[in-house]
Amino acid sequence: MSNFYTDNPDIRFCLDGQDMDRAIALREGDFGEAKIYEFAPRDAAEAREQYEAVLKLAGEICGEFVALRAEIIDKEGNTYRDGEVILHPQLRACIDRFREADLMGLSMPRRFGGLNMPQSVKIAVIEMVARADASLMNIVGLQDIAETIETFAPENLKNDVLPGLCDGESTAAMVFTEPDAGSDLGSVRLRADCEDEARNLWRLNGSKRFITNGCGDVLVVLARSEHDVPGARGLSSFLVKKGEGVRIRRIENKLGIHGSPTCEIQFNNAPGHLIGTRKRGLIDAAMEIMNGARIGIAAQAIGIAEAAAREAVRYSESRVQFGKAIRIMPPVYEMLANMRIRIEAARALNIRSAHIVELLKSLQVRANEQKATAEEKAELKVLTRLAAAVTPLSKYFATEMSNQVCDDAIQVLGGSGYMKDYPVERYFRDARITNIYEGTTQLQVVGAIGGITSGVLGNDLDQLVKKGLEGAARDLFAQVQELRPMLDEAIALHKENKDQEFRELYARRVVDLALDLYLGALLAEQAARGGERKRALAEAFFANMKGRFRENFAALKDGSRVLLEKHGLIVGLQ
Repeated sequence: MSNFYTDNPDIRFCLDGQDMDRAIALREGDFGEAKIYEFAPRDAAEAREQYEAVLKLAGEICGEFVALRAEIIDKEGNTYRDGEVILHPQLRACIDRFREADLMGLSMPRRFGGLNMPQSVKIAVIEMVARADASLMNIVGLQDIAETIETFAPENLKNDVLPGLCDGESTAAMVFTEPDAGSDLGSVRLRADCEDEARNLWRLNGSKRFITNGCGDVLVVLARSEHDVPGARGLSSFLVKKGEGVRIRRIENKLGIHGSPTCEIQFNNAPGHLIGTRKRGLIDAAMEIMNGARIGIAAQAIGIAEAAAREAVRYSESRVQFGKAIRIMPPVYEMLANMRIRIEAARALNIRSAHIVELLKSLQVRANEQKATAEEKAELKVLTRLAAAVTPLSKYFATEMSNQVCDDAIQVLGGSGYMKDYPVERYFRDARITNIYEGTTQLQVVGAIGGITSGVLGNDLDQLVKKGLEGAARDLFAQVQELRPMLDEAIALHKENKDQEFRELYARRVVDLALDLYLGALLAEQAARGGERKRALAEAFFANMKGRFRENFAALKDGSRVLLEKHGLIVGLQ
């Protein structure tokens, strides 16, 4: 195996496209922590060197250690015994390797033992982990939970649990889903009763299902603190430790990500502590986690797709049919090229989304500390809305892309791809969950449509285009500019239609229109600074995108009501 960072220069290329100087300045301020922590950077150049070192180290662990153990972890999985989950020894070895390398608290503050890395660096690491073993990402990559605890928990709880999460001694889980509350988290029923308000002690009773890493040591639980208040307004977030009153009832028998323990949990008078504001659990803590979770799962999906695409290329170069390698056959190289275009488009969007989240989080910290300027406060409002638009957009595109790439990889390998002799069938199984958990694709559309129709995404797009029209890829940006009025017309049509069911049915068309233009701008920006190959990739994207864009626009403008009026008849319910 190889180093999964150094063998994939596109990761560094995407990171270089972000304003890292701004991210470093907000993260490090005057670099005062260099006087307190030996490993803290003394200037921006040293910070960049540290980021590069961390990425290389993570890439080495992923390529030369984790990837070699993924097959056996997938084959044998974890063990459930007497209410306990026993992790596969090779999975445990992978976690320990990351812990020994001090990579478990990447983006956390140094005072808790973290490395204070930007979100974009963390997301790049998560992608590499997923390329090696998607299931390990669900343990190593759940660092957003620690960030949420750091944001909302009282100081005594932070000091109690965050050092262990940062050094990898303990792991975490976000515990939201219930048997009757999946996408509809407002229907959560798990009950929380206050036992001692002065000590912030509550007791939790009920069950949760489909909990990723539910056997973790630190659980952030969404529960109903206001028993007579229905919906989201009755929910609060709680920190619960593994142990008293917490029992794992089983681990789920899943299609993929077999190394990731997905648990059903029973809470029997379990002690918990309120984090965040009472009655704002779904609004504050859960939504705080969601931004990070969306780009985290997007990174997972991109990592899986990267692994699948590389396996398909390797096979196509050695597989000979009709006297020549299938790699040079047009139907095959079309699939291979489309895989690469989609992966790099998804990565460009996700790294940018991570950078937006990074700026948002850093400015939130400054605002909370009463240090934000008037300009920063105004920027914070814009970034809050922009992050709410780009993070669901990124998860939507990356996870759908990953499923398509893995499907195509199997197709390239043919019958061999269907067999367990090759890893593409594992990638296919692992990818399938990505557009389901942490919000289905359909919910990501719901999440993104507001930012599109409000104009916040369009404003960011226009800034990209304005800058790009002055650069080396102005002809590509001109194509985005040419299609831009059609997006505006589509948004107007969507907003003017008073039929809620119609808007829900056609929302995905509007989102796809915005997504194509946004991706086009990102790839055009890369073409301007990336040389001949990036230029060719962008040209191929535009060649396919323009026809797809006009087709979606025409369908939206036509506004067929056949499905609205006859879906029951078609499905067979009438």
